[in-house]
Amino acid sequence: MRRSRALLTMMGAAMAVALAVGGPQTSAAVAQPDQLFIYRVSASSDASAQRLVRAGYDVLEDRAGADLFVLGDAHTAANLRGDGFAPRVVETLRPATWKAPSTRLVPDAKAPAVAPIDETYYGGYHTARAQYAHLDKVATDHPGLATVVDYGDSYLKTVNPATGYDLKTICLTRKQSGDCALSPTAPKPRFLLMTQIHAREIVTGDLAWRFIDHLANNYATNAQVKALLDTTEVWVVPIVNPDGVDVVQQGGNRPYLQRKNLNGTGCANPPTASNQKGVDLNRNTATHWGGAGTSPSRCSQTYPGRGPDSEAETSSIESLFRSLFPDQRGPRDTDPAPVTTRGAMISIHSYAGMNLFPWGWTNTRSPNDARLRAIAAKMSSYNGYRYGQPGQILYNASGTSDDWSYGELGIASFTIELASCGSFTPAYSCTGGEYNRNLPALMYVASIAKAPYQP
Repeated sequence: MRRSRALLTMMGAAMAVALAVGGPQTSAAVAQPDQLFIYRVSASSDASAQRLVRAGYDVLEDRAGADLFVLGDAHTAANLRGDGFAPRVVETLRPATWKAPSTRLVPDAKAPAVAPIDETYYGGYHTARAQYAHLDKVATDHPGLATVVDYGDSYLKTVNPATGYDLKTICLTRKQSGDCALSPTAPKPRFLLMTQIHAREIVTGDLAWRFIDHLANNYATNAQVKALLDTTEVWVVPIVNPDGVDVVQQGGNRPYLQRKNLNGTGCANPPTASNQKGVDLNRNTATHWGGAGTSPSRCSQTYPGRGPDSEAETSSIESLFRSLFPDQRGPRDTDPAPVTTRGAMISIHSYAGMNLFPWGWTNTRSPNDARLRAIAAKMSSYNGYRYGQPGQILYNASGTSDDWSYGELGIASFTIELASCGSFTPAYSCTGGEYNRNLPALMYVASIAKAPYQP
């Protein structure tokens, strides 16, 4: 199993993660107050998994057999035992010590020491500023293929225009009249890739960077890329949650574990169990909002917000989806998307090594289950991950982006949980392997966006 390792050595001056599986276990009882652990917890039934989530524990997106994994400190272990669980330490996390890049969100931040596109952290991961500079450069270098679109503002920018971030995406296609327009009646079918909705899942954003470069740089020499961009619009949102990413890239003792956006007060940042401010943007959509896989505690990692679609980031990306894809499905959960439906999307997370598809809010199969399951199986033939509905192989979750895009618009929707070398903050060297492993799956789903429900 992936966690049965003795030591994971991080690159550069990054955090070290020591694993205790297979040897003497770290004692949380004598840990430093600021030390964090990953606990392995038996949760064989859906009820026990939901009890962990509803109680506000930071349940990670990973499962091994009947066990789930919880991030927390020494107090978390005591709380788990008090709630009837038997936690076992499998990883000891030490603080991230990388040098923080400059940031727009600190009023007295110094000017960048390098060009925005070259700004990195933790051995090579690109900052939010770098990601956006990269989009602009690709559009400048490939004007016949790429268009950058500003589709909204982050939460912090809505509060104060001088802070926070624009929300940006890039459209890649061999541009002809009507292409890359914000209209659901586009002449070409569309595929959308979105990453880093959970800020701390840092491998995902850099996978998006590499995917953009693959398409833009290889159009003239790669037949598969040319065939795709000649017939399909590929939209990539490299950072759905830039405010959260800005916190992550600063490093520090615990801020690098920021998952949510920054809309919240009264919660200590950064996280252990039940103390991170913000809203989980992947629980905030109106598709069975507030149901399975969410916690009513506003400090919980799965807090869904004060109401469905309450967050600036959620409403903005939903508006982007509506401007790209027509509504092709009926309003009831049992209404199938017709075989004539066009459009597909993938949301990338980490770090379970899974290909997931709707429904996530229930174990009931969606009306398009057979085809979604077949596509996920094909994806697994490329990346080697397990596939299934979230409740079948991970745990149920409501208000997610893929449930919303399928349920609201009918497009074929998937979540890839990257394996991420066994960590949601692996060394930067992990990104190349994860990209190579998943590129064929991305190209496959993009290639069937014209008619995903036709075998």
